[in-house]
Amino acid sequence: MTLSRRDILKIGGAAAALPLLGGTAFAQEKLKVGFIYVGTINDNGYNYGHNQGRIFLQDALGDAVETTYVENVPEGPDCERVLRELAQQGNKLIFATSFGFGDAVIKVAAEFPDVKFEHATGYMKADNVGLYNARFYEGRAVCGTIAGHLSKTGKAAYIGSFPIPEVVMGINALALSGRRINPAFTVKPVYISTWNDPAKEGDAARALIDQGVDIIAQHTDGPAALQVAQERGIVGGFGQGADMSAFAPEAQLTAIIDHWGPHYVNSAKAVIAGTWTAGDTWEGLKEEVVQMGAYNKKIPADVVADAEKIRTGQIDGSFKIFTGPIKDNTGAERVAAGVAMTDAELLSMDWYVEGVGQPV
Repeated sequence: MTLSRRDILKIGGAAAALPLLGGTAFAQEKLKVGFIYVGTINDNGYNYGHNQGRIFLQDALGDAVETTYVENVPEGPDCERVLRELAQQGNKLIFATSFGFGDAVIKVAAEFPDVKFEHATGYMKADNVGLYNARFYEGRAVCGTIAGHLSKTGKAAYIGSFPIPEVVMGINALALSGRRINPAFTVKPVYISTWNDPAKEGDAARALIDQGVDIIAQHTDGPAALQVAQERGIVGGFGQGADMSAFAPEAQLTAIIDHWGPHYVNSAKAVIAGTWTAGDTWEGLKEEVVQMGAYNKKIPADVVADAEKIRTGQIDGSFKIFTGPIKDNTGAERVAAGVAMTDAELLSMDWYVEGVGQPV
């Protein structure tokens, strides 16, 4: 059943029991945990990934928690209303999973100081507002390595949602990795001003392929671009947020898979134990919050080996994609040789590296 943002699914069981204290059993009220998604849980991508994390939480903690989700929540006034309703319904931990929810989270959190909020991919904190994020760009470095090896035209495209640092980082990581293999490799960014619109994603993919692009990456939530890649018979592209190979088995070269479940479990346990603090986590391949999907069987073994070298290098710290020398797409040096960009610099990235075309 597909739910609208006004339809709330609640899953839970009996309250969990606390250990015996002085011979008396005290029943602890189950923790109610709310989630809001900018798209549908059936997008087979980013929102699907977060909902899989919710299910992971429910399965892991069982009767100790009761989870609720609301999908298709626009980034704007409606988000504020939904957050307030979740707090009023007794949810003591609320996860807002899209960047554009930030202003609403801060406003509503001030009204409910006894409720813990966590904002995914955000940057504004408060005493009861924590942040959590994933280093998606690490996965892009793996994808870019594959793209640099396999592209026949040397032209890739990146279908993005909005020009926020998270997306800009992904574009740049793809370009830097591709150019490590092929110095003439280029990436063309296209922004569609939405996280999930299959028609727009598909139209963008067709237009880009007509321009000679044979690799398509995406920072949108569904498999439409990959399906077009398969229809048009180009080299391929990459799943975003989840394994999309079921929709484009020939075109998906690998996928960036988001594994949010352990973070949700840890946060819920902390609230139950009374130890929750407004943290700020940014985890990636090392912590397995970012995972890579299976490599397509058509990828040559030497290319897989190079991709694996980049993946494992980011896990053990021997490789960092944003290490200088790095020039921007105007030719100016932005990062000196041997210098690695800091997290603060990455989280404010608003420029494109050499080889990235003018966004449209």
